[in-house]
Amino acid sequence: MTAPDVPIEVDSATGHWTTDGVPMIYTPRAFFVNIQRAVEDAIGAEEYRQRLYKAAYEATYDWCGTQAALHEISGPAVFRHYLDRLSKRGWGRFSLVEADWEAGTARARLDHSAIAAGFGKSGRRVCYMFDGAFAAATNWVGDTMGRSYLTTCMEARCAAEDGQDHCLFEVRPQ
Repeated sequence: MTAPDVPIEVDSATGHWTTDGVPMIYTPRAFFVNIQRAVEDAIGAEEYRQRLYKAAYEATYDWCGTQAALHEISGPAVFRHYLDRLSKRGWGRFSLVEADWEAGTARARLDHSAIAAGFGKSGRRVCYMFDGAFAAATNWVGDTMGRSYLTTCMEARCAAEDGQDHCLFEVRPQ
């Protein structure tokens, strides 16, 4: 299998990686999952989820604007581009199940989640790091379409839960 079509540029002086002008870090999945476990153990999963929500929201909202300008895309195409980029960076395979951009609702599916695979069948939702990101991407689309909604997102199902084979994220207005 060949690497996905993701442009990776390595600065020969610093060793830093960028993709589409965004600084990147390539790290083993176990490292990331073990950090999540350690932080959950220290402050609790719900507290960590809330902190990740805010951080992911801010980073994704900015990312959407940057990518829209870089790739000369707008509106819902930016949301789809975000799912495509996540899918090509090792997180799993994301797809847009449905969206109503006028109303500020969306549902995104994640198959083969790297986080759920790292946790195994833990019986709980562990892929919540994307909640804030999907709310931000939806709000960004709405803002660029002249809509004034503010959304929230929640992982409604996770592949780490017993009986589930994929994750599902639901975005809706607050």
